[in-house]
Amino acid sequence: MGNAESVVVQKRLARFRPEERPVVEGVFDKLQGAGATAGKTITLEMLQSSVGSMATDSMVRRVYQCMSSIDPGLAAPAASGKARHASPSGVSREQLIVFLADTLRGTAEERAPLVMAMSQHAAGAAAVVTCEQVVEFLQDLVSAVVQILVHRGRLQGWKPERMGDVSLGVKLLAEQMCSELKPSDEGACDVSCLEDWIFRVQQVSQYLELLVAEGLSVSLSGRPAPTLLPPCRETPWNELKCLLDLPSLMFLAPQLPDGYSAPWRLVFSTRLHGESFTRMVAGLMKRGPTLLLIRDTKGHVFGGFASHTWEVKPQFQGDSRCFLFTVSPKLRVYTATGYNQHFMYLNQNQQTMPNGLGMGGQHGYFGLWLDSDFGHGHSRARPKCTTYGSPQLSGDEDFTLDSMEVWAVGKPPEPEEGEEGRGKKSILDVDPEAQALMEITGKTMHSQGLREPEDDQE
Repeated sequence: MGNAESVVVQKRLARFRPEERPVVEGVFDKLQGAGATAGKTITLEMLQSSVGSMATDSMVRRVYQCMSSIDPGLAAPAASGKARHASPSGVSREQLIVFLADTLRGTAEERAPLVMAMSQHAAGAAAVVTCEQVVEFLQDLVSAVVQILVHRGRLQGWKPERMGDVSLGVKLLAEQMCSELKPSDEGACDVSCLEDWIFRVQQVSQYLELLVAEGLSVSLSGRPAPTLLPPCRETPWNELKCLLDLPSLMFLAPQLPDGYSAPWRLVFSTRLHGESFTRMVAGLMKRGPTLLLIRDTKGHVFGGFASHTWEVKPQFQGDSRCFLFTVSPKLRVYTATGYNQHFMYLNQNQQTMPNGLGMGGQHGYFGLWLDSDFGHGHSRARPKCTTYGSPQLSGDEDFTLDSMEVWAVGKPPEPEEGEEGRGKKSILDVDPEAQALMEITGKTMHSQGLREPEDDQE
């Protein structure tokens, strides 16, 4: 090992704790043990023997191409414009250590050349990649992550065989992640473009770390494996065909606000409970935060996150943590714009106020609306929903419901303490329409403080 190479490698090793360094240095010998013959380098066949069960062959080849194109003296792959073509003889110990250090402990600046090298069709190509090449790399990477979750038993109670098409989900998630790129006008991405993207889109580093740590069996005490899926509990999988696939779930779960880490619980499904608005409302009540999923007859899958437990009343509710989203034909999330506070709406059995479930927009022009007759709804957002900035979510502006699911995704609300005021009601409780109309007109609700005793219960 030359002086320049040894300095770079030693600096990379210094990123790891003293007890972790033997693990990192031992990966080389472990990979060599996976091959038929041992030597001074790691071959593609050795890498395939180690990683093959948890990644597609094309992903393994991308990793090998990246490793073998690293110049330890420069600590950058050929894609950075400084280094050499991939070595036909294999990957050296120094190249492997630099690769491990930059993927597991590197900065966005250090990871960008690695991503470029893995995105290129051939090592030593031009110092730019196209968005299409990045998408292909991401599809291989996301596929590998899903394989790892399955292979390592980290599904957290989810059943991929009772969920949506994983291969379609892989393409949707790869497209969504790539949509965050900011390429040149010609559609090309250089290293600085990739660096900016990796810095903003944390999943790129997270998925890459998982692939390297699990695929090469690098167990580091200071970096536990990330939990990419929320726990799933109390779900009758034998009777269910979930509207989400694993990659879509991997995308949606991190969008929930911090602290929403309670297990997901299915509280309503048209497949299990029938097409009943009343039954759906019963599933929503006193459940805490929920995630609504709808598929229309055009095949579009979309929904919304409600940050609060739903209440049946003719007023808007919720807060700016609510959001709308689409799953298919594209994965996207639309958060509150601050324009208004029309986050959530749920009403039933009233004559002068709309009856149904809505999120965003205004009466008659919701970003997402499900009518109380349950078979129909609308997403009237031209050009965009005022509350969430979302476009039309459904295939048609006025859509027909195909199926629906509601998942409770947070802790249920605590029961109210104390008995004071419980069991008493106002005339405005009997007629919430009147309360809503009085609020709209700015009238004072004097009867709020004059509650009549509830009839004795037998």
